Amino acid sequence: MRPERIVILGNAGSGKSTLSRILGAKTNYPVAHLDRLFWGPQWTKPEPAAFRARVSDVVNTETWISEGNYPRRTFDLRIPAADLIVWMDTPRIICLFRVLMRSLRNQKRSDLPDGCTEKINAEFFAFLHYVWKFESNDRPKIERLRLEYGPEVPVIHLKNKRQIEQFLSSL
Repeated sequence: MRPERIVILGNAGSGKSTLSRILGAKTNYPVAHLDRLFWGPQWTKPEPAAFRARVSDVVNTETWISEGNYPRRTFDLRIPAADLIVWMDTPRIICLFRVLMRSLRNQKRSDLPDGCTEKINAEFFAFLHYVWKFESNDRPKIERLRLEYGPEVPVIHLKNKRQIEQFLSSL
């Protein structure tokens, strides 16, 4: 049976958005990029209740693909409702390179919130540090909350292009 509610997790630059777009086209499921639901113009943060309401609107439908982490803010809503969790296990050097390249290009992307542009500034360098330290700093917290809210939800790990292609062809 094909999963109908999929959560995609991973580091920035790991390929979450790309996989979600391909998966959405293949399954005809709506894709929710959590960054688009969270950030307002000029990278303004929403009221917590407003963000949670937008996420609730997504998870209260029959089929969806949700890409992004936001564990403390959304896992209690998304993880128990999910049929499958996909962890993008892309090496951090690749994640770092992708983040750097997409920021330098500063092109419109479907996962980039409206009114937000990527800039090379102090926040960008802090974000690169986040990407580099994700495996040791953030992933353990994400995994702990994933287990708290959905220990029974199946998880697959995708480490490279071949595994991604095999996963997509299995659906």
